[in-house]
Amino acid sequence: QLMESGGGSVQNGGSLRVSCAWSEYTLTSQWYCMGWFRQAPGKKREGVAAIDSDGIITYAESVKGRFTISKENVKTPLYLHMNGLKPDDAAVYYCAAAVGLSSCHILHTVVRGARDLGEPPLEIDYWGQGTQVAVSS
Repeated sequence: QLMESGGGSVQNGGSLRVSCAWSEYTLTSQWYCMGWFRQAPGKKREGVAAIDSDGIITYAESVKGRFTISKENVKTPLYLHMNGLKPDDAAVYYCAAAVGLSSCHILHTVVRGARDLGEPPLEIDYWGQGTQVAVSS
C-alpha cells in the first residue's frame, strides 16, 4: 500500500529526493505518523526521519542538517530530501506509517535512536517495499 520512488545512485556530496505515496489507501486516523527507515547490508534497520499529523518532526543524529522530511497533509506524498550524501548513507530506504498516539511516540523514539526497532517491528503498521540509494566515494 505504500510505494517509494526516487532512489538512485549519486556521488559523495550529491543530493536525492525519495518519495512515498499510498497506492490505494489514505489514512483516516486523526493521529498518524510517517517516517523513513534505512537498512544497509548486514546492519539493522534504523530510523532516519519521522513526521506526524501534528507536524512534529524527528531526525536521526546522523542526518540532521542534511536531510529534510516533508508532507503537506494526509493525502500528499511523503518526501525525504537528502543533501550532502555520504557513502554511509547508502542503503535501502523504506517508507513507514503508524497510526495512533502511542505508536507515533515509539516511532519518534526509534528515529531519535533512544530505542531499537522491534523485532518484528509491531509498532509500524505499514511498510513500503524500499528503494535503493547508492553513494559512491
